[in-house]
Amino acid sequence: MIRHFDEGDLISVLTTQPLDRTLDYKAPEGGCLTGAFVEVPLGPRKVLGVVWGEGEGGYDLAKVRSVIRVLDAAPMREEMAEFLTRAAEYTLTPMPAMLRLATRSPGLGDPPSMRTVYRKGTGAPDRWTDARRRVMETLEQYGGLAFTLSELAEMSGVSTSVVKGLVKQGVVAEEASPRDLPYPRLEPGEAAHELTEEQREAAEALKAGVASGDYGTTLLKGVTGSGKTEVYLEAVAACLKAGRQALVLLPEIALTAEFLTRVEARFGAKPAEWHSGVTMTERRRAWKMVGEGGAQLVVGARSALFLPFRELGLIVVDEEHDTSYKQEDGVLYNARDMAVLRASITGAQVVLASATPSLESWANVEAGKYKKLDLTARFGEAVMPELAAIDMREEALPSTRWISEALTREVRARLDAGEQSLLFLNRRGYAPVTICRACGHQIGCDHCDARVVEHRFLKRLVCHQCGETKPMPTVCPSCGAEDRLAPVGPGVERLAEEVAELFPEARVAVLSSDLFGSARALKSAIEEIAAGGADIVIGTQIVAKGHNFPLLTLVGVIDADLGLQGSDLRAAERTFQLMRQVSGRAGRANRPGVALLQTYQPEHPVIRAILSGEEEAFWRAEADERKRVGVPPYGRLAGIVLSSPDVQEVFDLGKALAERSQPLKRIGAEVFGPAPAPIARIRGRHRVRLLVKAEKTAPLQGALAEWVGQVKLPSNLRLSIDIDPQSFY
Repeated sequence: MIRHFDEGDLISVLTTQPLDRTLDYKAPEGGCLTGAFVEVPLGPRKVLGVVWGEGEGGYDLAKVRSVIRVLDAAPMREEMAEFLTRAAEYTLTPMPAMLRLATRSPGLGDPPSMRTVYRKGTGAPDRWTDARRRVMETLEQYGGLAFTLSELAEMSGVSTSVVKGLVKQGVVAEEASPRDLPYPRLEPGEAAHELTEEQREAAEALKAGVASGDYGTTLLKGVTGSGKTEVYLEAVAACLKAGRQALVLLPEIALTAEFLTRVEARFGAKPAEWHSGVTMTERRRAWKMVGEGGAQLVVGARSALFLPFRELGLIVVDEEHDTSYKQEDGVLYNARDMAVLRASITGAQVVLASATPSLESWANVEAGKYKKLDLTARFGEAVMPELAAIDMREEALPSTRWISEALTREVRARLDAGEQSLLFLNRRGYAPVTICRACGHQIGCDHCDARVVEHRFLKRLVCHQCGETKPMPTVCPSCGAEDRLAPVGPGVERLAEEVAELFPEARVAVLSSDLFGSARALKSAIEEIAAGGADIVIGTQIVAKGHNFPLLTLVGVIDADLGLQGSDLRAAERTFQLMRQVSGRAGRANRPGVALLQTYQPEHPVIRAILSGEEEAFWRAEADERKRVGVPPYGRLAGIVLSSPDVQEVFDLGKALAERSQPLKRIGAEVFGPAPAPIARIRGRHRVRLLVKAEKTAPLQGALAEWVGQVKLPSNLRLSIDIDPQSFY
């Protein structure tokens, strides 16, 4: 309940500092409200905090210091405080760390005022220099957004005098602008395209959910190219008509620019953006306007979930199966699950959109917790691609080649027809698989169902599930062939060299996120490819996510097997999702497409399920297997990673924890490990992992807190707990 505190009242303040409690202060002159963002003294420093409630007292009040000032920001709403508290309890995260997630806006304490900003002008320079070109490239990359002087100079890698010199010549415009203006109003209007009957029925169901004003989660499952975006934008329109705010989460910044164009066409203006590609000035504006109601729609990355929405009515999680929704450092949370939590608190609707849903969402539909809407046909004239496997055991490839003769012939046919081909390289995982080129066998652990990974510095194969190690063999344990074992996994650059040798006349484009300096540079490359600027595209996972290439009629998957037998319990699921997603890039316009999967295991259940299209059969088989062994979503897991510069110290602590597992045994949980983490050393720190497995209804968080609380951590040793781990590195 919101409460007003008068000047001098004792209040409790949660700060962003790494403390294990709130701190007491006196309310400032003029008083303050519960939830007010404040600046408070902490030792010699001034730090950010939120008024959390009434102070505890019980000591000399004369020594209590006063709040310095209340910041010019809308107070944190009760529902937001509840969300942070419940998220912290679930993820076992200290509250100050949660508050830092919710206050990631620069200049929160700055007073309202005018500011000088810089945009692209209309003049021409007297001469061009490299520094001046970098300034203009920055302005063009960010599509006319305003920058402060220091931002523009820093992002262009130039001095401020270069920018000022361009201002004098009218090349860059300098103007005064109020800080933190509301965003232009979005008009719901009508859909950009006439919806099919199937799309219209799905849209009406989503709109009815929004109109109810109650919480609900719906899985919007549609084949690639079925128009899921147009359907959920209808739900966004209904949310805006109802006067509530909407949030659309996207898994990749690279998808944002294309999506913003669609939103602008649909609603007449651009929404607020929240991701790492947005300037600090715009981040501050978005944070403040969301809290004041001056932003109706936010499009952003997973951290946008922690913005201070005033009246949140809809959250869309696009490509809900995507692993990038899991934060893997700092606060460890899954944005998909946290979206459901936040919506349940605020009475909002959640739309989980995907062509290949996560098993967790599939299971929640089966259990009746989520509703489900199906889009079974592609929009317009496009049809689903033909799928087929290339049995690599029948291909006589030298060890330095990765593109089969069969795939080479298909690419050549597309070149002759003036169509595009995509060669997809699945780079999931951190270390290579050891495979026998004679029979396709992948070297596995003797004690659990997991591949072993080559550790070059150890010269051994290590199982990351149980910690078992063995020397690197020279003979295949399956077929007995000698000197046929090899680590799998060419890089995209190596593949590009092979393509250049096979097709010297082809225009080749490599799409990999690490090859582009900004999201807008990547967007530009994607637009060029879509317009026919390349004959052969070589891509990593980034090409599997929502891009539309009208001329692309062939997808060749180079290493369809790579993710099939990992120590990751989701290996089969992720391989299935990724193969289905990337094959869906073919034939999205009026030209039919073909997707060919190079595989050493064409009889594998996952490969068969991909080729047959029997998705429900695959999910049911995967669910039955997970139920049998009691793992998510039918059981609970928690990963504990210990790290230290001292390898002996970190193993000793891991063993001490394993030996003191009584709090976990009381709830029926099992502890596995300690074992070396798959990435055993990062930045000079040795890493050891333990895995805790419990039944679905077990009170895991409380037991974990009691368990790790038994040991005192040395100053140079770190411990992190990952509830519901998505990866096992």
